[in-house]
Amino acid sequence: MTPETLIGHDAAWHEWHAARSSKRMHHAWMLTGLEGLGKAGFARAAAAELVAEPGVSQPPTDRHPDILWLTRLPASEDDVKKRDDGKPYATKRNISVDQVRAMQRRLVTRPTLGARRAVIIDAADVLEKSSANALLKSLEEPPQGTFFLLVVHQPGRLLPTIRSRCQVLRFHPLGPADLGAALDSGVPGLDTVTREAAIAVGAGAPGAAIAFAEQNLGRVWQIMQQIVAHGDHDMALRGELSAAIGQRPDRDRQMAALTAARLVLVDVMGDVASPRYPALADAHAALVGLSREAPIYNYDAGLLMLEIGALLASVASGPISGVS
Repeated sequence: MTPETLIGHDAAWHEWHAARSSKRMHHAWMLTGLEGLGKAGFARAAAAELVAEPGVSQPPTDRHPDILWLTRLPASEDDVKKRDDGKPYATKRNISVDQVRAMQRRLVTRPTLGARRAVIIDAADVLEKSSANALLKSLEEPPQGTFFLLVVHQPGRLLPTIRSRCQVLRFHPLGPADLGAALDSGVPGLDTVTREAAIAVGAGAPGAAIAFAEQNLGRVWQIMQQIVAHGDHDMALRGELSAAIGQRPDRDRQMAALTAARLVLVDVMGDVASPRYPALADAHAALVGLSREAPIYNYDAGLLMLEIGALLASVASGPISGVS
């Protein structure tokens, strides 16, 4: 991945290159911003720039001996096999202290291909407490030529002592044009409805937009908009919604639909008369609750879509019997 392929972060690249051209570049960087903005991709490309040596052939970033990558490991042996087969897999909740210590053992040796080494931690805000304390020691006494790139979605979850040792590089949501360009690059050939829905659902984050587009939920988004605009007195649109999501959608598809429903409401909040705000707020809060519960409970997909449709319809036509 090269800087030219990372759309919408010109300011971040300008700041990074200005720092690189200085005589004393800071050894630790905290890449902050909403999840899905492309911070990990930036870290990967920035690390490749750091470790490159003139005249020395460089292997791909994911196999580079001087780029160490710490992220959450697969949750089980089954998930290890899925990862190795290129399939979606579940991960552990945190980056463990054993991973950090294994990285630190690597740091006592010299870089392999040049004078510099990069350590990427994605994401640093999921470090275990013991992991964070162990990392702090490396940040306090960094080995010569070692640079740390901490991808951070929620800076408040990091130890203040870690934050204080990092140079902050902020990432901002992309505008619609840049987000559309990122979509066209990541998921070419989208139909107009799905592309427009992905831009809306992405809310400035290309990762979220691409993930939504890959679920092919443009029709789901369209039906949700119709329910909010016109109601669904005969439940016909709710039936269409269940059909559009499919008979056995996986959890990612269900979560994408829930996100779409919440953002359909957000999208109309600025255009409705004040008497409708209580209904909007209640429906949005209920969808947030469903989003928290869906990863835990094994909801029937058809019933989940009916519930989502009922909540959306309540905004257009007032409270509906049976909506929790």
